[in-house]
Amino acid sequence: MSRFSLSTAGALCAAALLGLSSAPALAGPQCTQEPPAKWLDAAKFRADLEARGYAIAKFKTTSGHCYEIYGKDKTGAKVEIYFDPVDGKIVKQERH
Repeated sequence: MSRFSLSTAGALCAAALLGLSSAPALAGPQCTQEPPAKWLDAAKFRADLEARGYAIAKFKTTSGHCYEIYGKDKTGAKVEIYFDPVDGKIVKQERH
C-alpha cells in the first residue's frame, strides 16, 4: 500500500470508531421528572420488594430516573424491572 492508502485507511478507521462512540447507548425507560427529594427511600423500597418475594441480585438508580432491579420474582423467574421511584409502580418489566 502506498503512504496515501495507509493514511486514508487510518482516517476511515478513526471515523468509524468515532461514529461508534457517539452512538446513543441503549437506555431503559424514563420513569419520572420529579426531584429525588420526592422519591421513595431506596433502602425501604428494596426491603419492601424483598418482603413481596423478590430475590434482588442488583438494585440501582438509572439515568432515566428509575429504580431498577435484576433478580428473581417469587416464582423463581429471572426478571429485570424498572420502577417509578415516586410511586413504586412498574414502568417496564422483562422476564428472562
